[in-house]
Amino acid sequence: MPIGELFILGFFGKVVPDWLKAFAARYGLGGVILFDYSCRTQQYDNNIDTPEQVQRLCAEIAALPSAPMVFIDQEGGLVRRLKEGRGFAPLPSAREFNHLATDRKRAILAASFAEMRRLGIHYDFAPVIDVDYNPDNPNIGRIKRSYSSDIAEVEANVLLVNEVARAQRIGLCLKHFPGIGGAVVDSHQEFMDISDALRSEQEELFYALAPKMFGNAVLVSHAIVRQWDERPMTLSAVGLGRLRARLADTLLITDDMQMQGLQKALGTSEASLQSLMAGMDMLCIGNNLLDQEAEMAAIAEHILQNLREGNLSPSAIERSIARVGERKALLAD
Repeated sequence: MPIGELFILGFFGKVVPDWLKAFAARYGLGGVILFDYSCRTQQYDNNIDTPEQVQRLCAEIAALPSAPMVFIDQEGGLVRRLKEGRGFAPLPSAREFNHLATDRKRAILAASFAEMRRLGIHYDFAPVIDVDYNPDNPNIGRIKRSYSSDIAEVEANVLLVNEVARAQRIGLCLKHFPGIGGAVVDSHQEFMDISDALRSEQEELFYALAPKMFGNAVLVSHAIVRQWDERPMTLSAVGLGRLRARLADTLLITDDMQMQGLQKALGTSEASLQSLMAGMDMLCIGNNLLDQEAEMAAIAEHILQNLREGNLSPSAIERSIARVGERKALLAD
């Protein structure tokens, strides 16, 4: 079984490394995620330099066995891997975008998504549909990643983003389920307990919007909702079951499995296994927060071993691989 189809992997450097070529040849590969900043060197010297270089890199990735999809975080503002200073199209933060006139919004989006398509990028980990319930949230409100505290304004912006992305054939991945706008901690550092902050209207927004999005994908956070489960959403069969019951065909992708909450509790390998057991489709392992490039094959083997031992459902894994394959077909050049 091509278990690598369930992985979105990051790597350091501006060319595809040998370990990733070997991984794709042996296990298949669902996707690759690109970063500009390297946590390793603490400089903007990772995968992204110029548009021409990114285009070459994406072509190299697409030529790997099983033709992996290329993912990127291009929300706008601070969370924007393709920056103007390197020659890429401008893209304001979600909060700033919300205050622009509609024709200006459309022009900005058209330029950005057309550029992504030209470069060879398939999926944008955007838009953020977290409602700005807590403007002091260090991971959302404080850095302008939410469109608005008005849920209707969030929805209107997302529908416009989808209209333009569909025209340019760029897949969208809504984030961060079940909605972390009200959180008070940074999810990169600790598990977020949003039990008291989550509102039903926020959860419902995912169910309403995901099927309308080109690419129909949702990124699941490591947030904890104690009314549902004591485990973070990426490891929660209860939470993911709730999501899957409403979104039968949506591609479910984890937030980065190297975030500190998961690392402190389980480590990447065991967390990845438990995430698939809980019902996730794709594991995002950026190899940026941590350098675990040499461990990726061992993680795939760990999952295959548990599949052979009956700890993972073959039919569930096959359905996940099929969802990945459908997106590859949808977004192929």
